[in-house]
Amino acid sequence: MTIEDPQRAPDHRRFRRRRAVAGVALLAIVALLITALGSGGGGDRRHTAAPDPASRRVSAPRLTPAQREAQMHAAEEKALDSVLSYTPAITSGGNRGHKLALTFDDGPGPYTQQLVGVLNRLHVHATFFAIGEEERYFSAGTVLELHSGDVVGDHTETHPMMASLSAHEQHEELAEQIARIELLGGPRPRLFRPPYGSFDATTFHILHQLHLLMVLWSTDTSDYTLPGVPAIVQSALAGAHPGAIILMHDAGGDRSETIAALPAIIKGLRKKGLEPVTIPRLMLDDPPPRGQPLPTSLAGD
Repeated sequence: MTIEDPQRAPDHRRFRRRRAVAGVALLAIVALLITALGSGGGGDRRHTAAPDPASRRVSAPRLTPAQREAQMHAAEEKALDSVLSYTPAITSGGNRGHKLALTFDDGPGPYTQQLVGVLNRLHVHATFFAIGEEERYFSAGTVLELHSGDVVGDHTETHPMMASLSAHEQHEELAEQIARIELLGGPRPRLFRPPYGSFDATTFHILHQLHLLMVLWSTDTSDYTLPGVPAIVQSALAGAHPGAIILMHDAGGDRSETIAALPAIIKGLRKKGLEPVTIPRLMLDDPPPRGQPLPTSLAGD
């Protein structure tokens, strides 16, 4: 048995207390080191954590309305080129979707702005085949069409029977109208509708040179005969189907009946699940199938 020296006992107890304090201090230092190493030197742990894969994704920049419009226009131009690669003329689109096209001839005229206003109110875009010489008097109608997002096509300069003209005369009829639309600030027309449905092989040759697609129709409402509003509505809806191209007029006479018929026509189309669009949009979303026979002149020439 060891007998503790009474003189040394206090020193021994002080040594044990100092050793205990030193041990506690050492543990605190180790804990601080572990914390510092685990947090990247005292920084916020969120800065050194593995990044969320979602944070690496680059979100697509939002397009302005003008950029979206330009993008859609480019897609529609490409669609027209595609259709032109296998046919120079169409009477309808395809039948696989739920879209059709409303088209208006012989403008612009004194009723054009009112008609476009109705389409705008009903949120519908259409295709207008304009006569060049009418722009001298009623260009405000065409300008409104362009600003409203409608499409303006070529209906010649003076509305002649194309098959009765020479090659030079046919070319001038088409080119002069194109120049007028461009002078109004519109895009170069890509669509052509022959007055009276008159055309020949020469017409096709010139259309190829000018990169124009001939657009005929599948349904004629005969609104130019002023048959009455109910008759116009009935004709339009009876001929409505996926891919249909419906012919009406915004000028060339009194078009108050056509304007009055539009709300009922559009309501009836939507009830059928059909959406009115422009010809370029129809060619983009539901183009006609390949291999269809080439249409013949509707004027019998």
